[in-house]
Amino acid sequence: MARLVSEQKANFGTMPVFMMAVSTILGAILFLRFGYAVANIGFVGVVGIIIIGHLITFPTAMAVAEISTNQRVRGGGAYYIISRSFGLNIGASIGIALYLSQAISVAFYVIAFAEAFDPVIAWVADRFDIFITDKRWISIPAMTLLSILFLARGANLGMKFLYFVVALLFTSIALFFAGKGSNPPETINLNARVIGSDSFFYVFMIVFPAFTGLAAGLGLSGDLREPQKSIPRGTLLATAVGFFVYIAVAYKLTISATPEAMASDQLIMGKIALWGPIIPIGLAAASLSSAIGSIIVAPRTLQAIGHDKVFPARWVNRWFARGKPGSNEPVNSSLITIIIAFVFIFVGDINFVAQIITMFFLVTYGAICLISFLEHFAADPSYRPTFKSRWYFSLIGAVLSFWLMFKMNAIYAIISILLMGIFYHMISQSGREKKGLVKLFRGVIFQMSRQLQVFAQRADKEDLSSSWRPFAICISSDSFKRRAAFDLLRWISFKYGFGTYIHYIKGFLNQDTNNQSKEAINKLLNLSAGSKSRVYLDTIISPSYTTAIAQVIQLSGISGKGNNMILFEYSRAEPDNLEEPIKNYDLISSTGFDICVLNTSYKGFGYRREIHVWISPQDFENANLMILLAYIILGHPDWRKGEIKIFATVDKEQIENKKQQLLELITSGRLPISPNNIQLISNDTARNEVVCSHSQDADLTIMGFTRDELKENGTEIFKGFKEPGNILFVNANKGKEIS
Repeated sequence: MARLVSEQKANFGTMPVFMMAVSTILGAILFLRFGYAVANIGFVGVVGIIIIGHLITFPTAMAVAEISTNQRVRGGGAYYIISRSFGLNIGASIGIALYLSQAISVAFYVIAFAEAFDPVIAWVADRFDIFITDKRWISIPAMTLLSILFLARGANLGMKFLYFVVALLFTSIALFFAGKGSNPPETINLNARVIGSDSFFYVFMIVFPAFTGLAAGLGLSGDLREPQKSIPRGTLLATAVGFFVYIAVAYKLTISATPEAMASDQLIMGKIALWGPIIPIGLAAASLSSAIGSIIVAPRTLQAIGHDKVFPARWVNRWFARGKPGSNEPVNSSLITIIIAFVFIFVGDINFVAQIITMFFLVTYGAICLISFLEHFAADPSYRPTFKSRWYFSLIGAVLSFWLMFKMNAIYAIISILLMGIFYHMISQSGREKKGLVKLFRGVIFQMSRQLQVFAQRADKEDLSSSWRPFAICISSDSFKRRAAFDLLRWISFKYGFGTYIHYIKGFLNQDTNNQSKEAINKLLNLSAGSKSRVYLDTIISPSYTTAIAQVIQLSGISGKGNNMILFEYSRAEPDNLEEPIKNYDLISSTGFDICVLNTSYKGFGYRREIHVWISPQDFENANLMILLAYIILGHPDWRKGEIKIFATVDKEQIENKKQQLLELITSGRLPISPNNIQLISNDTARNEVVCSHSQDADLTIMGFTRDELKENGTEIFKGFKEPGNILFVNANKGKEIS
């Protein structure tokens, strides 16, 4: 991780977080657009917006409170929290989008501040016959004055002003509730609305900036004495206060004015309040405080991004990160924020700016909730927040955030996501580390795998003979001499089963053998990566092959179910290596394992075109397993041009009957084997001779062996096959069903 954000002089407690958040929540949108919202979608619709908005902001506030109590939170607010949880590449791409939304918010609130001058503009026009048609004559000078004051005095000026603003806000709201309105509706209709009203989701997009106060409080993280305490307390309290005030204001508007009056007068609250001028005064104060809050928060986000060296150019990072000596006020980042604010103030359309803010904030809120959800799901022992949220709250917040983006305006949503994609690509190209993201998703995948394994084990009540799939394990000391066993295992486990490949190291467990084990597993992982296998790799250290086998067959398996098949391998040029596995036949068979022995030759698996399955009269229990294995192997892309041929050795008088049985088996089992590829051969010739004659060009030959044959002839049953390529000998512990 890049170095932490520089230490700042932290003086603030919980109250500034609450005031910063609540002054934004009970701000411009409440005074300017709640009347418009009630007029267009009715009280019931506004309540729906408030509930949905808080279904996003409340989980986000809970998630922020949780994440902030799990780590030391420094400057950068939401950006710091996201980047330290998700990694710099994701965190910085979201952080840049967050910064832009905060910088644009400055313009939004300054434009709203100008809207508060409607009564003054009307008075000037009436008294002096001077008409101000463009409110940028107010917003631009206001932004200029705000910029000069802020660059000169910094965050402390804003904090002092906040106390006055919050007191004025609550006074304005109290006087609004105390008034009755001069023209209330004749009947109370909670669903009344104007003709030709705007849609619910368009109104939501205009009103949503009212729910962004959460991020305002987060931005003070670097200026707080105890952010782990102040952030949860301040944000949750402000969110709760905002919820109840919103409901109450919407209801008061509904019973105090008609939809037509609310739609035609954006300052309708002034017509209802006990003293009308308090509403534009409160609006001006709230807008100005929110603008100050945004101009405090946005530069700190950009400064934190600069400290993390996110941008490709070093001088850019240094320039953004630079602060005043002593106070560390982000002067350079503040200058960039002011320039962006001026650009959007020149645009002048408050609804357009509101839509842009909504999209960027929804992305940020969704990301924070997603982080919290993934942290819960990953169950990382190092994630120990002192404040606990709930995973389902975070999931609801994340899903609603991204769903609403596309529901409100799909084009804006796509543009927002594309911009973040561009930021992500830019940051990733600069070589920033990705451990946070990798660690988080590794934990999620681990928990998913763990839960699925437990579920599979507990739910396994099926008859394995009728619903069989391979859970195969291979143990070999020749892993780096020949790949044949590994290849066969990865084909078997590609689609239908699970495979575990274990490299055997002979000896006792000590430092040397442990180091050998680590080197071996690294080599195996490189081998696996090159072949894109789905085989689980491991090593085992044991003083003898027998003890190694005894340990291996007791492994539970990565699938959550026990293993049911073991694979051995030996080279045709070194037949003595077969002695060890075969002498442990009874040990393995007693545990119910199917046993496969791969005989490898210099031909290998050839061109992977033909698999020959040889069925003898003794293969009553082996036959179906042999055919199933051929079918499973054929499912791998390496064998996409392959086909299965079945050869059955039978008595002459049973040839026709046996062929009909095989055809019925193939048809009922829906196996991709052509009837032309089934050949019946009289068993009056020695098996090894007939196999060598017909399968010398086969890429894989599958044959059966039985316990009785092994007892009678020992390892001789695996010898005498010089011409064919690799041969897989199969012994089924019990018969399998195909259909």
